[in-house]
Amino acid sequence: MNASLNNDAPLIVRAIEENDFDRWLPLWDGYNRFYGRFGDTALPREITNLTWSRFFDGYEPMHAFVAQRGEALVGLVHFLYHRSTTLAGPLCYLQDLFTLESERGKGVGRALIEAVYAEARAARAERVYWHTHETNHTAMRLYDSVADKPGFVMYRRSL
Repeated sequence: MNASLNNDAPLIVRAIEENDFDRWLPLWDGYNRFYGRFGDTALPREITNLTWSRFFDGYEPMHAFVAQRGEALVGLVHFLYHRSTTLAGPLCYLQDLFTLESERGKGVGRALIEAVYAEARAARAERVYWHTHETNHTAMRLYDSVADKPGFVMYRRSL
């Protein structure tokens, strides 16, 4: 379970560590609930475990940072690198970003995005990008201040 929140503690953004699982899991579950993934059921545990293991596998291009205030984790961001047909360097896809509701508007999301930007620069990525749902107006106010909106529409089909 997540430790009690100390609102006076400074915000620290850092790479996730293997001993963070029990504090990361409520954030991960909260993120999936926020987007209504899998209805009222949780993400299948085997997918959660697989995702978690990828953060610590040196052959995987997937990474994670957490935002910590005191002993409590208050936000997460997951990102991965991939190739592009139009750029020489890799692209960084910011796949998941979530903060506790009590921490929204306090700079946690911005700090997590900036940490991904710094990591992507160090990895010589040429671009960081992400998607959000069109109804996520609160997050879009932040996103509009830290990135450009290129106008593309996403299409997908489950297989």
